[in-house]
Amino acid sequence: MSSATASATTWSELPAAARSRSAGGDVPTRASALPVALLPQRADSPCVASARSSPAPTQADRLKESRPVADVGVMSAATENVFSHGMQDTRETIDAWSERPWAVLRGWLALSVAIAICLLTATWFVAGLVTPDITPIHLPGLTEPSEASDLLPILYRNSLVLALHATACIAGFIAGASMPIAAAQRTGISRWIHVKAGELAILFVSAVTIFSLSTQALYLGFQGSTLAYQLHISRFELILSVLPHAIPELTALFLPLAAWLIASRRGEWNQLLAATVVTVALAIPTLLIAATIEVYVWPHILQALSSYHYTLVTHYTISR
Repeated sequence: MSSATASATTWSELPAAARSRSAGGDVPTRASALPVALLPQRADSPCVASARSSPAPTQADRLKESRPVADVGVMSAATENVFSHGMQDTRETIDAWSERPWAVLRGWLALSVAIAICLLTATWFVAGLVTPDITPIHLPGLTEPSEASDLLPILYRNSLVLALHATACIAGFIAGASMPIAAAQRTGISRWIHVKAGELAILFVSAVTIFSLSTQALYLGFQGSTLAYQLHISRFELILSVLPHAIPELTALFLPLAAWLIASRRGEWNQLLAATVVTVALAIPTLLIAATIEVYVWPHILQALSSYHYTLVTHYTISR
């Protein structure tokens, strides 16, 4: 009885076109093209038995299945929101700066030149403390003719320093502009992590600034001590000789950090990504020019100063 009822019920649920056959009991050809779920099933068939034995999913099961998808969707939406905000702020900032470029550049340049002068002062001070290297120096243009390939080591070192400073500027943008937006769209431990990540990014920028200034002062001071000793010139004269290429070179290298310092003091964190793009674009050609002066002009300045002192020492010895 139950089998007949189940079969009849299932058969009655078929469309009329599927049930229109005069006799025979077989399912028509058109019905055979229907999905299996619409075809009549016997009560003792595996499909019906499996459907009866499987319990219906509860509300808790549906929530468990949907929660990961919902979390991924929320995180994806938050990431897209942060990215769109950053790109919009960058475009608006660049458009605003293009209307008054000098008002923006003069602050960066002034601070960057001040940092360069401080670094040269630290170099002069360190050069008087460290012991010079007595190994004969190797300086293209002074000990051998200058070649275009001599630009490559200088550009390589400067590109690493510029990349470090640009990374610090981007980290400042993430810490001050992107992280607060991302943290506002999260709760619990995720929000705490994003807040702390912003604070750590600011500490990272500060550490990069101190590390860059310290290492460059030590490296340049040691090189300056060796050059001054072997060329028989004073540290002050050595600093004067490097000014034609050192001032533009160091100014270009510290432009991203100068932009970061100004923006952080004003709380304009959302402008740092645009500042990174602009400062790097200005720094690259400046570094090329400074490297050319260092390779082809600076050795002649050193040679002139060194010859002048050798002449004085020789004349003084002979006169005695």
